[in-house]
Parts: sequence; C-alpha cells; structure tokens
Amino acid sequence: MAIESPTPAPPVLPAPAPPAPARLSGRARLVLLVLCAAQFMVSLDFSVLNVALPVLGADLGLSRSGLQWAITAFALPSGGFLLLFGRIADLYGRRRLFLTGLAVFGAASLLATLAWNPAAFLAGRALQGLGAAVIVPTGMSLLTTTFPEGPQRDRALGISGTLLSLGFTVGMVAGGTLTDTLGWRSTMGLLTVASAGVLAAAPVLLTESRTPDRPRLDVPGAVTVTGGLLALIYALSTAAGHGFGRVDVQAALVAGVVLLAAFGVIESRASAPLVSLPMLRRRTVAFGNLGGLLTFSMMSTVVFVLTLYLQEVLDLSAFGTGLVFGVQGLASVVAGMYAPRVIGRLGARRTLSLSLLGQGLFIAALLGLGAHSGVWLAAVAVSLASMCHLGAIIAYGLTVTSGVPDAEQGLATGLVTTTQQVGLTVGIPLLGVLATTQDSLLGGVRTVVAVAAALLVVTAAVVAAGTYARSSRNRSDLGSPATTRS
Repeated sequence: MAIESPTPAPPVLPAPAPPAPARLSGRARLVLLVLCAAQFMVSLDFSVLNVALPVLGADLGLSRSGLQWAITAFALPSGGFLLLFGRIADLYGRRRLFLTGLAVFGAASLLATLAWNPAAFLAGRALQGLGAAVIVPTGMSLLTTTFPEGPQRDRALGISGTLLSLGFTVGMVAGGTLTDTLGWRSTMGLLTVASAGVLAAAPVLLTESRTPDRPRLDVPGAVTVTGGLLALIYALSTAAGHGFGRVDVQAALVAGVVLLAAFGVIESRASAPLVSLPMLRRRTVAFGNLGGLLTFSMMSTVVFVLTLYLQEVLDLSAFGTGLVFGVQGLASVVAGMYAPRVIGRLGARRTLSLSLLGQGLFIAALLGLGAHSGVWLAAVAVSLASMCHLGAIIAYGLTVTSGVPDAEQGLATGLVTTTQQVGLTVGIPLLGVLATTQDSLLGGVRTVVAVAAALLVVTAAVVAAGTYARSSRNRSDLGSPATTRS
C-alpha cells in the first residue's frame, strides 16, 4: 500500500500590523501640543509686530524705510536657512536641533524686547528668524515621524495647520491690543514667555529622531541654495518699499537666480545631495508645493491689502479691523476641525485643488468692495477664503509628505516649510505694490484681488491636472480601478 506524503502546510505569514487608531493617546496629545505651540509661536511672530511698527519706529528712531527691515530681518534667515537646517536635523537629530532653535528664538525675543537702539532690535529680529528656520522644519519632521501616516497624521496636521493659520490672525489682533495697552515691547515679550514655556516642556516629551546613517552634508549645495534664497528674499522684500529699479535689488535677483541654477547642477552630481532631485520630480512634491506656494502668498497678500482698505478707505479703527480678522480666525478653526474628514473622503490631492479653487472664487468676491461700504463683504469673503486656505494648507502638507520614508521626512517637510515661508515673504512684495503705488488705493486693492483670484484658479487647474495624471498612473500600475487615497 502506497503511503501518500502529507500535503505541506501553507507558510504562516505574519499578520499585518493593525492600522494606527485615529484617537490619540494622552502622551501623544501632549507631544502634539508642544509641537503645535512652537509652530503657532513662529506664525504669531510673522504678524504680531506689524501694527506696532509706527510706535516702535518713533521709540527707537527708525525711519519709515528702516521699519521695513523689522520684517525683512526676520524673513531673510527664516526663509533662507530652512532647507539647510531641515537636512542637518535629519543627520544629527531632530529633537536636538528643535531644542536649540527654541533656545535661540527665546534669547532673540528677549534681545528684541530689551533693544536699546535700532541695531540691537534688528539683530534680535534676525536671530528670531534664524531660530524659526530651525524650529519650523524640525517641528514638522518630529510631527510626521511621531504620528504614523493615516488618520493620526491627518488629524495632527489638521490641528497644526489650524494653529498655523490662526497664529497669523491672532498676531494681528493681539499686536494692536498689546501695543495700545503695554507698548510695543510687550509683543516681543509675549514671544519670550511662549518660547520659554515650550522649551521647558519639550525635553520631557520629545524623543530623538534621525536618519539611520549619516551621509556627508552637501556643503556646496547648502551654500548655493541658502545664498540663492537669501538673495531672492532680500530682493523681493526691498522691492516692496523701493521698487525694482534699485541696483542692489537687480543684483540680488540675478545672484539669486544664478545661485539656484548652480544649486540644481550641484545636486545632480552630488553623492549625498541636500535635495534629492528624484524627490523634486515626484508629481506629488512638485504640484503639492506649487499649491502651497500660491495659497500662502495670495492669502497673506489679500490680508495685507484688506488691512489697508479697511483702515484707509473705510476709516475703520484698528480694533474694528481686528474684529474682521478675528472672524477670519474663527473660520480657520472650524475649517481645521472638518478638513481631515474632507480629506478622508476626497483624498489630499483632490482636496488641494478644490481648496485652491474655492479660495480663488471667494477672493474674487472681494471685487465688490466699495468706497463707502464693504465691511460685511470683506468679513464674509475673507473668512470663507480662509477656510479653503486652511484646507489647502493641510492637503498640500499631506500630499508632499505622504509615501516619503522617515529617513527623508526632514527633507520633505523642509520643502513644505520653505514653500510656506517663501510664500509668506514674496506675495506682498510682488502684488502688494500694485495696491500701494496706484493713485487710488481702492483701485489698487481691486487689482490685487483680481490677480490673486486668477492665479489661484489657474493653479487649482494645474494642480488637479498634474496630480490626476499621477493618480491615473498609480491605478494603472496596480491593475485596479480603485481610487488611491492620497
């Protein structure tokens, strides 16, 4: 009788890891609170000083042209050094650099608070920008490596994006209140106290995170990209007050373009590039950052020209202007609560293009502003546009960072935050001058509104087409008609 050999048992495969629950643990909430507080603090710094500038200038003896440097001194290092510090954090420790950035930011805020002359104040502002250039990319990297891709990261980025948008608005309202009651130095004192609080909590809650290996730092790439960004930001910021006819502005523009072109050549040949060109060729990275650049630059510009319109055309008080933007801030909070649900239904890429379209259409509604009325239209339209803007912020962050390995999260978030900082910096110089240099301020405001709306609508179409092509290719590769979520 033949004996049959037993059928071999099928190999036992390890069970897939269960998806991370959407609900955050108590410790995870505290970690998120610390990281979001740091981002909120930097966002606050972008706007809290704006309404205090005239008082500050009279106190320190800064001329009107010199006041611009109170903003530019912060914008130059905060935008120029982001990519460099994002990569250094990947290599040498994100937590370590994050804490260093907090310490620098806090010390710089104290210096600005106690400034005894213009030089001391501008030095404090420049060091604040340097600290922000460390805090922003390392904080985002810690967030994306702490919270796994999926519902937890969606929720964390939603809260972070809400506070980022809210910080800019709160800064405008708080800046006027503090300046009127306690003086301009209180605006910098607020940032000193905030940075001290975050620095006290961060070492206890955050764990170290870095890439497993330590390739050599791409020094030539770091020098060219940092120099190029610094040159461009300087040129655009200076042109806002003096125009593009100045020799230093033109020289800086040329230098910026040449250095960034050299950066591209260097990165294509470097063994351990600062920026991975294959990553930049990813449609999600390229089109996601394009959407992020436009949503930040156009929203900051519209807020700027609306501030001029409300106070100089409608003669609204600073307090009344603050209330208008306070409504905008509340709308951003609501959007932050619901944006992750929308992204869960539509996907990040589709949400990004639809948010850009909605932002453009609601901004276009501001073309109805009049010489004697428009407060309610401004409040409603800018609030709805801000809700779409908040959705775009969260969606573009998810679009760019989804699918990127942890070892490259610092690079990806460095690109995200560089886009954010450059967007906040270039919008007002490029478009704001259209409002401030025309004979009629109202006519200039309408011109800016029309251009901003048109750019957003066109960008929405470009982002939709670019990311749709990527999604279609993904579905073809999988051999399934299933819709990809990201």
